Amino acid sequence: MTVRQFTREEVSKWTTREEAVFIIDNVVYDVTKFLDEHPGGHEVLVNVAGKDASEDFDDVGHSLDAKELMKKYVVGEVVESERRHVQKRQISWEDTKVDSDSSFTSSWKFPVLLGIVVTLLYTYLFG
Repeated sequence: MTVRQFTREEVSKWTTREEAVFIIDNVVYDVTKFLDEHPGGHEVLVNVAGKDASEDFDDVGHSLDAKELMKKYVVGEVVESERRHVQKRQISWEDTKVDSDSSFTSSWKFPVLLGIVVTLLYTYLFG
């Protein structure tokens, strides 16, 4: 089956609630039937209708479920001559592993030290 090809000019004509079409990473989506279901409201989608919404989509940080749901609204792709380079996005996670021994000692040192200081101060003032 051949995938339908769209020019960016063609996509730029569909900018209303009745025909909301946009591009994300060279793939063309018709989200007209999804407008009222979009968690961010229909305005968000209508505002990018007719445009390349790749950056807007990435900035929001959509869930994997949202990305899976998008497949349902694919209607084609941008013609070869008008495609833009799509960078692979890589999620980087920082390893925030904390040594359990050091977190334990740091969590009890301050209260013990504070208790000693308060006891000494009390003894000095009232003792």
